Amino acid sequence: MQYISNILPSMLAGTAVTLQMFFVTMVLSLPLGLCLALIRISGRRAVSGAAGVYIWLLRGTPLMLQLLFVYFGLPFVPYIGVRLDDFPAAVLAFVLNYAAYFAEIFRAGIQSIERGQYEGAKVLGMTYLQTMRRIILPQVMKRVLPPVSNETITLVKDTSLIYVLAMNDLLRTTRAIVQRDFNTTPFIVAAVFYLVMTLALTWLFQKLEQRYAVYDE
Repeated sequence: MQYISNILPSMLAGTAVTLQMFFVTMVLSLPLGLCLALIRISGRRAVSGAAGVYIWLLRGTPLMLQLLFVYFGLPFVPYIGVRLDDFPAAVLAFVLNYAAYFAEIFRAGIQSIERGQYEGAKVLGMTYLQTMRRIILPQVMKRVLPPVSNETITLVKDTSLIYVLAMNDLLRTTRAIVQRDFNTTPFIVAAVFYLVMTLALTWLFQKLEQRYAVYDE
């Protein structure tokens, strides 16, 4: 127990970096994913096709490759040449990647709504934006909670990939302690930290699903 007490401050600092990456990614990728979904299902073929290519590209390549490209490759892209620090680079890669996954989740949710509801809203004189905001999206949010929950839990674990940018997240901090002390106990502590985070998210989404399930009764 004394050893765990000694390493706990460093591991908590690493956990803070992990949580920061998680929350920033969620706050930015969810609205971006919703916008991409709306563009994807719009009747404008050019922008819809561009959104489709974006989603295909970001979902079809590894997140680690995207991290490395943003951090190491972006400075050499013609007419861009932007060099980002490690945290902004990681946020950019994570947001772009997860927005593509959330876009497909939202698209499926929107397209699952019966067509008659759109027609009913049109009869009532609602515009497309009013229909989406007042009728469609509230139902979509309820239907997409389970897949969004899965992606959110995956995001917690994927944050460990930022170690490739030498960021002192939970995993990199744990690995450094293990190499320093020749003791595998930090791995067990890190596993507990990840399990606690995923448990908290699972509980939160279960509460949200129970709350929205009231409207089905």
